[in-house]
Amino acid sequence: MTDATTALLEFIQQYPRLLVLTGAGISTDSGIPDYRDQQGQWKRPQPVQHPDFMGCEHTRQRYWGRSLVGWPVMRDARPNPAHSALATLEQLGHMSLLVTQNVDGLHQRAGSEKVVDLHGRSDQVVCMSCSYRCSRDETHQRSAELNPEFIHYTATTAPDGDADLEVDFSRFRIPECDRCGGILKPDVVFFGDNVPKQRVADSLNALEAADGLLVIGSSLMVYSGFRFCRKAQEWNKPIAALTLGKTRADELLSLKLNAPITPLLQGVLNGLGQPPQPAANPVIRQPHRAAGGAPSITPESALPAPAAE
Repeated sequence: MTDATTALLEFIQQYPRLLVLTGAGISTDSGIPDYRDQQGQWKRPQPVQHPDFMGCEHTRQRYWGRSLVGWPVMRDARPNPAHSALATLEQLGHMSLLVTQNVDGLHQRAGSEKVVDLHGRSDQVVCMSCSYRCSRDETHQRSAELNPEFIHYTATTAPDGDADLEVDFSRFRIPECDRCGGILKPDVVFFGDNVPKQRVADSLNALEAADGLLVIGSSLMVYSGFRFCRKAQEWNKPIAALTLGKTRADELLSLKLNAPITPLLQGVLNGLGQPPQPAANPVIRQPHRAAGGAPSITPESALPAPAAE
């Protein structure tokens, strides 16, 4: 058992009822790209902003056009062993609530039941005028039918159902609400929008009742996640972070584990007498999202390989 695995196992045993906060780094082993590098910096231009989406038709054309390429990757992603490991920790009574910043729904598909989707779910679409709801797949199919000339494009997948596609979107026909003709938007919190107050309140109530906070796969650069560390510090709750790289909360952490997520969580399950979790499907290996306290433990397997000369 590695030092990092031992440290997290002892943290869980010392603080047995944890609120767990997850970010994009836990889903990269499922083939979904993350937003930031190990320094917490953007890997690509920032994603769509809520005011731009609502106020600019071209922004919506570009969003839904790129989604024709990017959404199938999100839709077809499967939970990886890290998701399954957290579902097992919940079943063992070590997790009072799982709050995820991700919008992929993979925690629920892995078997977790006590989940708050802080930023919503990308598999649902809502009308911004009449609140009509439908599935993302339905909207995706309508987009394809309205824009057959766009379905042949391929591009590098970007986070949250986006794709790095740069073409002329001026003739892209945007699917509208079937009921009122209003603007359809994925039921997620875009950058520049606010997380629903009740969702935040429920999560903070669970944190106040928990023994500690465990952050997995998040750099915490966005305040909607960082606020939980601020509150944990205010309430004298210990905070551990498992993630590769820098986090916004480094100075607040009781334990920082700068390590790959999946093998460490599987090692913890072994330490708790649970069998390793099999992968749900073959995965695309990508670096975990940047993020990660005091003391800091970096296993040799997490160190970057030397650059080729």
